Amino acid sequence: MIDVWREEFAVRFGAVDRSDRLTLAAVFDVFQELAISHAEELGVGRDALAASRQGWVLSRMAVVIDSRPKWGETVIARSWPRGADRLFAVRDYDIQGRDGQVLVRGRSDWIILDLDRRRPLRVHPVVEKFPQNDGLDALPGAPPGLEARENLEKAGERRAAYSDIDYNGHVNNARYIPWIQDLGDAETLEKADRIRLDINYLSEIRYGELIELWAAGIDAAGPEAASVSDGSYSRALAFEGRRAAGGQAMFRAELRTGSGSRA
Repeated sequence: MIDVWREEFAVRFGAVDRSDRLTLAAVFDVFQELAISHAEELGVGRDALAASRQGWVLSRMAVVIDSRPKWGETVIARSWPRGADRLFAVRDYDIQGRDGQVLVRGRSDWIILDLDRRRPLRVHPVVEKFPQNDGLDALPGAPPGLEARENLEKAGERRAAYSDIDYNGHVNNARYIPWIQDLGDAETLEKADRIRLDINYLSEIRYGELIELWAAGIDAAGPEAASVSDGSYSRALAFEGRRAAGGQAMFRAELRTGSGSRA
């Protein structure tokens, strides 16, 4: 049993923007693949759970990019389980340079879903069999539960299309990130040296559903739960995706960016 899953790779051309540096969306793609590969190695991957009509579903995630690796730079990406927090199975991530410097950090909270009743199941019987990795915290503190904000304005719409849908029949968790990036300012994202995204996945988005995208500027420092002690941010946006038919909130996210050396 491998306690910490590890993959080494060079940052590819399709993973960078005009600044020639790794994008937030690419980080989510990398972390998703790490989680899937490690779950398979631990014996709780897609097919193993599907045999009992269960599946992993990402509930919320926080990612902090402290330094953005460049195209062609060789990095080491890691992921590991870290026990349970109430209803959630916790999984951490990081990306390091070849010198061992941590460039990106992340934490995710997962549920196990009954695929027939679409209801969460207890994660503890599964998680207690995993390596616990006590003390190996990539990002201390749980991803925050994001509350609804009153000052949001409608900024666009997206209809869930073929390229958004994954094996589970809903919009893949990593596909939300391009939606969020596309609502932001391109120049700000390109120039950002530090980025933090907190996202809560509230309900499944199915193929063909029309989602209204709402956004507004918020306090860049944010509440303590949505900030980090070793960096500062100069700009921040809150997002909410709502089902056009009825207005139900499907996801919430907060994006923070900063430039220059960390404080």
